[in-house]
Amino acid sequence: MNVIYGINSVTETLKAGGRAFEWIGLAKERHDLRLQRIIEESRRNNITVRFLSRVELDRLAGSGAHQGVVAVTSAKQYADLDDLLANKRGQYSFVVVLDGVEDPQNLGALLRVADGAGVDGVVLTERRSAPLSPVAVKASAGAAEHLRIARVVNLVRALEELKQQNLWIIGLDERGTSDYDRFDFTGDCVLVLGREGAGLHDLVRKSCDHLLRIPMAGGVSSLNVSAAGAVVLYEAFRQRRAAAQSGAGASVKAGSASKPLKQKGLGS
Repeated sequence: MNVIYGINSVTETLKAGGRAFEWIGLAKERHDLRLQRIIEESRRNNITVRFLSRVELDRLAGSGAHQGVVAVTSAKQYADLDDLLANKRGQYSFVVVLDGVEDPQNLGALLRVADGAGVDGVVLTERRSAPLSPVAVKASAGAAEHLRIARVVNLVRALEELKQQNLWIIGLDERGTSDYDRFDFTGDCVLVLGREGAGLHDLVRKSCDHLLRIPMAGGVSSLNVSAAGAVVLYEAFRQRRAAAQSGAGASVKAGSASKPLKQKGLGS
């Protein structure tokens, strides 16, 4: 049985239409507007609604963080790399790759940021990576349901396949040689984010065309992966949005030259 829980998670899953719903359980003690909207949307989609006690919902969700809403659904369908490249949101491809992010809260936060920043899809590894669990879906506020997500066995091979499709592979690493805000993200590119604490695996780092860093002004040397991802993804989004508005996107690939932008330090 596959479940998702939380008001935003269930609401966005209903909107996305990517899963089949078996039924939705709601807390019988709650009678607020947000749950009423879920009831109305469920009825429009002929989804059974059951009113349960909080104890029953806790048991079903395996957590008390369900906000009075738990849905029994089909599993999310994963995409493949070709799907990600074939369904661009803009003129140029923009893909995020997660190299062994194991914390479901970080995974969910990154999926939420990736959706907001307009990426075409996210690539996860099948091993040594957080699964797309109910915790991760809730942490994404349901954004996971609007993203194409691929899972791969061999990440280095997947990066090579993306290179063959003329995408630049850009790794974020504290050992990077260029500041992230001096890089041109306006063409076809892949942003690779590494593990909590350890960063990119050696073979993954060697597969990157460019290694970028976030300059730090405080006492610690790096940001949490979800915070670092948000910083760089929204810089990329800013550049790509400005280029689209001006009609001046990159002609072939991103990263062919660094932009002469003034470096800005980031504190912790």
